[in-house]
Amino acid sequence: MIKESSLKAGDATTREIVRAGDYWMHVVKRGQTLRIVDVEGNQAADTLFFNADDPHERYSVCDTVREQGNVYLGAGSVLLSDLCRPLMTITADTVGRHDTIGGACATESNTVRYSLEKKSMHACRDSYLLAVVENEQYGLSKRDIAHNINFFMNVPVTPDGGLTFADGVSGPGKYVEMRAEMNVIVLISNCPQLNNPCNAYNPTPIEVLIWPEDR
Repeated sequence: MIKESSLKAGDATTREIVRAGDYWMHVVKRGQTLRIVDVEGNQAADTLFFNADDPHERYSVCDTVREQGNVYLGAGSVLLSDLCRPLMTITADTVGRHDTIGGACATESNTVRYSLEKKSMHACRDSYLLAVVENEQYGLSKRDIAHNINFFMNVPVTPDGGLTFADGVSGPGKYVEMRAEMNVIVLISNCPQLNNPCNAYNPTPIEVLIWPEDR
């Protein structure tokens, strides 16, 4: 479902551009609203969520998909933790489909999916590892990198239950917006993938904005 936001960019307290291949890590406090913008279109933003007050509690794809009865996310979807508690609620969305099951690219998956020579290419898992090493204050480690959401990414499920990577349905300036239901660590890898259509074979920047609560 497409739903526009009433929030104005000029009222945001945080506004940052994240280059393709970079990560963004931030605590979004309960009641605050986070917007992720697909600046140039057809870019994938691989995102992890953790309870900032107890990072052992994290986003759960199993609980989220089961409770909403849909493998795709959109306006109204609630992102649940592994304790089945709400982490974030999607309050606005101008794309209409976001992937929950394709996972984050890694050097290993680049090798398996594409070829041995692709192993050395930068991948989202590398960005996550760099983020947890450079941000020890959040108390995360390699073992905390679990399943992610691929915002803006199109991964159709085939009739026989397989997955395919297809051209995105997003476009320049499209966004997804969500309200934090608790204090949440948000870790985004702005995907550098060059080997499938998730980034139109040309990774581009995203923008992130945060509004204070009760806006």
